[in-house]
Parts: sequence; C-alpha cells; structure tokens
Amino acid sequence: MSSLPHSYRVRLTARAEADVAEILEWSARQFGEAQARHYVETLTRAIEALSEGPWVPGAKARDEIGAGLLTLQVARKGRRGRHFLLFRVGREAGRQVIDVLRVLHDAMDLARHLDPEAAEPKPAAARANAPRVRGQV
Repeated sequence: MSSLPHSYRVRLTARAEADVAEILEWSARQFGEAQARHYVETLTRAIEALSEGPWVPGAKARDEIGAGLLTLQVARKGRRGRHFLLFRVGREAGRQVIDVLRVLHDAMDLARHLDPEAAEPKPAAARANAPRVRGQV
C-alpha cells in the first residue's frame, strides 16, 4: 500500500460479507484452516487496496454487467486468488465510498450472480439509506 492517506471508505454489502464467509468455509473444508487463514489475508488485502481508490492496479470497468460497476482480482503482490471483488463507487455525506457488492469466483458468470437491483446505479440519497451495506474498512 502507498503511504498516501486513504481517500475512499470501503464498505461490504451483507451479500459480500456472506460471500467471504462462504469462501472461507469452503477453503477450510478443502484445504485446511491454515490455508483458509492465508486466503482471508489475501481477500483483506484486496479490499483494503480499494481504500486507495477504484483505479488500483488490476481494477477494470465492467459496464457490460451494469453501469458504473468495476471488478478487482484479489490476487495481489505475489498472492494467489481466484476471486473478484465486484464494486461500485459513490459519495455519501461528502465522502467518497466504494461499496463491494459481491466477492465471486473468477469462473462464475458475474452478471448472473449480481442482484439486478445492484446492477442499477442509485442516487446518493438512496445509497445512504440502504441497510444492505454493513462492513467497513
């Protein structure tokens, strides 16, 4: 990470939090607890990288999925990972925010696994009142 102050607040939707929990449970069953802990660090680093802004290395605009959507591959700085963070950039109370909508495996059809409502951009007031956003970085 850079030494610059983080200018974006990163939030996880309830669905993204559930995705992470499911990924870690599956990883622990398939590869053991130690590997699951290692992978949670990989996911956490990718989520934290977004606090530097939406155009961190590896971020890609995904307007074909939905207006204003972007993805970030979680594999970063020598770490392996097969998941994408699917996110949107917005503003709330004058501050820049990034909402991570889903954490999906790279073999998945991303559009199929996105809530249709999430694929449509929302006015700032609607996002501010949305109870679906829970976790924050």
